[in-house]
Amino acid sequence: MIKSLNIILSIVFLLLTIIICSGQNKNLNKPNVLFIAVDDLNDWTGYIGGHPQAKTPNIDRLAKKGVAFTHAYASAPLCNPSRVSLLTSILPSNSGVYGNAEAKFRKKIPDAVTLMQYFKLYGYKTMGAGKIFHGFNNPGDDQSWDYYHRINRNPNLIQTKNGKIKSKFNGRDTELPHPSLFNWGPIDIEDEEMPDVKVANWAISELNKKHEKPFFLAFGFTKPHLPWYVPRKYFEKFPLDEIILPETIAADIDDLPPFGKKLAREIYIPSTGKNFNVSGDVEHKQIISANQWKKGVQAYLATINFADVYLGAVLDALADSQYAQNTIVVLWGDHGWHLGEKEHWRKHALWEDTTRTPLVIYYPDVIKNATSISHPISLLDIYPTLVEMCGLPTKENIDGKSFYELLKHPNQSWDRPVLMTLGKGNHAVRTKRWRYIQYFDGTNELYDHNVDPNEWKNLSGLTKYNDVIETLKKSLPKTEKNQSYSHSINPK
Repeated sequence: MIKSLNIILSIVFLLLTIIICSGQNKNLNKPNVLFIAVDDLNDWTGYIGGHPQAKTPNIDRLAKKGVAFTHAYASAPLCNPSRVSLLTSILPSNSGVYGNAEAKFRKKIPDAVTLMQYFKLYGYKTMGAGKIFHGFNNPGDDQSWDYYHRINRNPNLIQTKNGKIKSKFNGRDTELPHPSLFNWGPIDIEDEEMPDVKVANWAISELNKKHEKPFFLAFGFTKPHLPWYVPRKYFEKFPLDEIILPETIAADIDDLPPFGKKLAREIYIPSTGKNFNVSGDVEHKQIISANQWKKGVQAYLATINFADVYLGAVLDALADSQYAQNTIVVLWGDHGWHLGEKEHWRKHALWEDTTRTPLVIYYPDVIKNATSISHPISLLDIYPTLVEMCGLPTKENIDGKSFYELLKHPNQSWDRPVLMTLGKGNHAVRTKRWRYIQYFDGTNELYDHNVDPNEWKNLSGLTKYNDVIETLKKSLPKTEKNQSYSHSINPK
């Protein structure tokens, strides 16, 4: 009797061991994820062609290897709401996270499960560094990470509240009359002193380690976010007398509704109780009058190139690692940026330049690599796509839709409109042909990208486009979460 019981127990133990081991082996076979964010990067990359002088050889080689999206769009043209939307796959209109002041997003959406949190739930080791959530040195959400690596900033790069720089070098290279406008210029320090280089080196060190579990390794560059300070050699790649300014036309904003004109000229701050933060005068006017436009373009190109160099270092480390053939690489920007287009600088608007950003996905031997896709894609959809790519259970109760099938079969149709939001009531809808913008007061803009890729002619006042507008309106939110104040502007 005892002997028979021992035999039964041995069999049960053996079966349990087989089940557990098979589950572990199955988990070990799941792909790793290398998740790379670039802050404030618009379409000024070689593979998209947003500026003829952009030097992004490493972004371009990843785009050439993987699936490169030429029309990827953020859910919001502002760091925090864009990142929260991407990392939770919840639209700003459904979360109520509209601005940077709501960095503690769980107060708004306490039941949200972030992308990293979901991967962690299914056996992944989640590691992060740099800017993933809003805030460089703050993990943003403890539930998302097994480990978050904090980087010590170089004290020479810290801004004071009045816009000046605590530094041992002359970092401010602008001559603008208001100190809060912009800070840019070459700095005489070694690359290794830059925080983004420290972040890249940490990611490289993780790729050189042996990991017992599949990993979700996320790191974020802060460049080309302001201030545009990088070592001098990056500025020297773009001689000032050779700088090409963005293509613009005179009186570009004359056909905009009043709120659109305000977005062009001023800084819109959702959910802070302040509608606009005005720096004395129109920024673009000040930049032109101070003869700073070329310097601004030069500084932005230099910081993009700086980030690209260290992206290349991480990609090289991955290629040389044991994880090269079983790692999904995702490169994304959080939104776009204006440098004088529509007489506008920064983000805080709903046009093409403020919302369009790079997106590249590479997965060896699984998706249709070495492919470019021009269908509009929302960063909102990255979450469910990665979940499906890694064989995890489908995440319910999110707004995103997986485009995994599009990665495998890029020639199929994809007609999902992209929705973008800047504060409650202000939205843009992008399809392959159209961009429709509607503001909280009902005023609107319409652009036909088949003939007007620069969005120079607002068609919304022409009755022959009424049917187009009505169709695009169907993609606007039916309901919206509140923000902390109501609009109160003087639309002069």
